[in-house]
Amino acid sequence: MRRRACRPGRDCRKVSIGIPNRSASASIRGAQEFSNLIAKASILMTVPYKPCPTLRQALVEAEESLVAGPHPARARRDAETLLLLALRRAAPETNRAWLIAHADERLAPGMEAIFSAFMARRKAGEPVQYIAGETEFYGLSFHVNRDVLIPRPETELLVEAAIDRTRKLRSSRAAQPPRIVDVGTGSGAIAVALAHALPFAEIAAIDLSTAALAVAEANARRNGVAGRIRFFAGDLLAPVAGERFDLVVSNPPYVAERDRATLDAEVRNFEPGQALFAGEDGLGVYRRLLPAVFHALAAGGALLLEIGHGQQQALAELLALQGFAAIEFLPDLQGIARVALARRPESQPGKLPRA
Repeated sequence: MRRRACRPGRDCRKVSIGIPNRSASASIRGAQEFSNLIAKASILMTVPYKPCPTLRQALVEAEESLVAGPHPARARRDAETLLLLALRRAAPETNRAWLIAHADERLAPGMEAIFSAFMARRKAGEPVQYIAGETEFYGLSFHVNRDVLIPRPETELLVEAAIDRTRKLRSSRAAQPPRIVDVGTGSGAIAVALAHALPFAEIAAIDLSTAALAVAEANARRNGVAGRIRFFAGDLLAPVAGERFDLVVSNPPYVAERDRATLDAEVRNFEPGQALFAGEDGLGVYRRLLPAVFHALAAGGALLLEIGHGQQQALAELLALQGFAAIEFLPDLQGIARVALARRPESQPGKLPRA
């Protein structure tokens, strides 16, 4: 490159060889940045490459991690459920058969991160249903979160008994649609299942928690019965005071405060306490509910309650004291009394409930 001659009166020390000063500075900065980039690349090249695990490896590692948790017998099932949940973010049709057939394929980095997050929540004790955001009850799909209890299979016994009672009532009184109210609806599982199975019935659902009621209303829409259920926020039967019903169903709080420590950690620490606990002996809500139910039932109307383990005798006495007749209890598959049934006598239409 040709060196430019100095003109008279010009300081030649400030003249670069064919390159303006500004360009020289930029070139120096560019060289420094390139040098830094090479240095960073050299560091990265020293870190060993670790490929994402295969689906099989991910399941084995997840199962081993969950075996140390509170439910080791469910470790494999929970690991599969959470892995499928992660994979369905990208491919909703993924199922267990696909998982088996593609066990040697590697997890995509994004899916591995999602699966790891799900596993962290499960290892902390959070129920799988809350992680998934949904569960199945009575053959229907329900959204669940920490504002509501997770519907249990044993509650299906209450639904079946209510369906049976309602159908018998309709056969004897076809002109009038049966009127049903679900007290403490929570996720809406009972009310929605009844509305789905009994399209001829008029159904109301009540909950003290507005957050739970929002979940119940969403589940009614999810299962196509939103237009057939009236939802109310309030305590027990107060929102429908003055109305009469043929059937009152309820799965109220019935766990004794003294039994709190005996519950599974995932129940005690994650499910809403307001929907679980009912005073020191677990009967506090029943004592307030039964007088209100007796007053709200039409003559000959029926009450169906889910009850806790060991509460049969206490409930029988409370129901009889209130004036209910035809008191009986239905056992679950383990032979434990799970549902209490009672009827308001037709011969006492004017009897007032006891305080």
